[in-house]
Amino acid sequence: MVESNPPRRRLNVHQALGGGSVADVILWKKWYGGVVVLMSTSTLWFLFERAGYNLVSFVANVLFLLVVILFFWAKSASLLNRPLPPIPDLEISDESVVKAADAMQIWINSALSIAHDIALGQNLKLFLKVAVGLWVISYIGSLINFLTLVYIGVILSLSVPVVYDKFQDHIDEKLCVIHRILQTQYRKIDDNILKKIPFPSNKQKKIQ
Repeated sequence: MVESNPPRRRLNVHQALGGGSVADVILWKKWYGGVVVLMSTSTLWFLFERAGYNLVSFVANVLFLLVVILFFWAKSASLLNRPLPPIPDLEISDESVVKAADAMQIWINSALSIAHDIALGQNLKLFLKVAVGLWVISYIGSLINFLTLVYIGVILSLSVPVVYDKFQDHIDEKLCVIHRILQTQYRKIDDNILKKIPFPSNKQKKIQ
C-alpha cells in the first residue's frame, strides 16, 4: 500500500503580515483603506514625477496650511465657545522606542557580521550573493528613481499578497519547481567552480 504525502499546510497570509490593520489594508479586507493608500501614493507620484512639484515645498505648504487651519479653528472656537480641535497627545512611548532600537540592533549586527565575513574573505558564497544583490539594486536604480521605486513597491504590496492568498497552492507548486531548478544549478556551480577556489585556512592566517 502506497502512503500518500501528507497535505501541505496552507500559509495564513493575514497572520504572516501581522494580523492587524495593516494586513487588512494590504489584503483589501478594509477596501477603503486600500483605496486611500493607492490614491494617495498615485497622487504624490504624479505631483513629484509628472507635475515637477518639489518635495520640500510640498511638505512645507501642507504643514503651513495645517498650522493656519488649526490656529484659526482654535481662535474661532474660543470666541464662539466651541470645542477646540480634536488633537490627540502625540508622544512616543518608551516601549516603542525600545522595540525599534532592538529591531535596528538586530539588523545592524547582521549587516556588520556579513561585512566582517566578506572583508576577511572567509565566505565566497556570501560575497557572491551580496555582490549580485548590490549589482541588481544598482541596475534597477539606473533605470528608475527612488520615488518611482517606492511607488512600484506600494503597488506590489497591494496586489501580490492578494493574488498569493487566492492562488497560494498553484503559486507554491510553481515556486517549488523553480527552487529545485535553482538549487540544481547552484550545486553545479558550487561543485565545478566555487569548491575549486583555494582559501587560506585559519591556521595559515594565524601563522601569517
